Amino acid sequence: MERLRGALDFCIRHQTVVGYSIVSLLTAASEQIFSSVVFKCPCNSGNMLYGSVFLIVPAFILLLLGYMVNIRTWRLLTGCCPPEKRRDCSPWGTCARYCQVLVPVTARALVAPLTWIAVALLSSNFYTCAASGNSLIRDLICKDQGQECQNLLFKIPCDEKLSRNISSEFLSLQAQSQLIGWFLIASIMTVALISTCVSRCCSPVSYLQLKFWKIYSKKEQELFEIKAKEHATNLAEINTSCFFEATDPAPFHTPTNEDWKKISFLYTFNSQEQYYSMIHKYVNTNRGNSAKFEEGCQNPTVLGFVDETHAIDSGF
Repeated sequence: MERLRGALDFCIRHQTVVGYSIVSLLTAASEQIFSSVVFKCPCNSGNMLYGSVFLIVPAFILLLLGYMVNIRTWRLLTGCCPPEKRRDCSPWGTCARYCQVLVPVTARALVAPLTWIAVALLSSNFYTCAASGNSLIRDLICKDQGQECQNLLFKIPCDEKLSRNISSEFLSLQAQSQLIGWFLIASIMTVALISTCVSRCCSPVSYLQLKFWKIYSKKEQELFEIKAKEHATNLAEINTSCFFEATDPAPFHTPTNEDWKKISFLYTFNSQEQYYSMIHKYVNTNRGNSAKFEEGCQNPTVLGFVDETHAIDSGF
């Protein structure tokens, strides 16, 4: 029991790393299934297109899914251009703000597609199929050997024994694929380490305050979920009772559209005022009516967790 509790505590403390690890493992398993069950190289002039599609298209789909499941994507887009303000909606005017939010979102969304490409390159099936139909590879292997060599090169992914009749260069295709795969993995880890170091160096708060901030964000969201369910339940009971009993409802306060909009803004950090969330800022600035509510610059990447904490709990 103690070991189980320890494992659960570890997962909670490192839920981001554990989450990315699970995504990577599932992506790698899916690639192996596609490679062994679905993928069948045509072994003709369509090798290049077929292999490239299996290498790139699933990665692109995973990238789109990564954007769709990230809460900051929808916080950024929801209500940004309502019909009554459509004339004032200028993509060029908000380009810098959008890019600053989308860069970390893209970094998170790239975990699954890059895993797919790296694993696919290490297994080499997609790459060898695509490379056998590539004109540059064909010119390299079949230089001055005629059309027959090119026809045999197309069929190599389906019959590796044919490589002996053409050239030993085919063996280097698998080696190339694996080398590119390992280089991609090393590059990803290097960029991830550098970006993490830079974001932590640029953090506006200290290590322990950042840790406290994350605890606060998680607890606030848990309480928000509880209060929201209670409030929604009470409002639903009142309206349902009034409908069936044909009575007028008693006064019942609920946040206005403007209130919801204010706490739904992406979090902005201001070193002059210490707020840990948009709700915290809202309740300490006269329900968002103070001029201080509008102050602040776009939060650094390291504070992105403020907008993403409730993604795990609410499933957005």
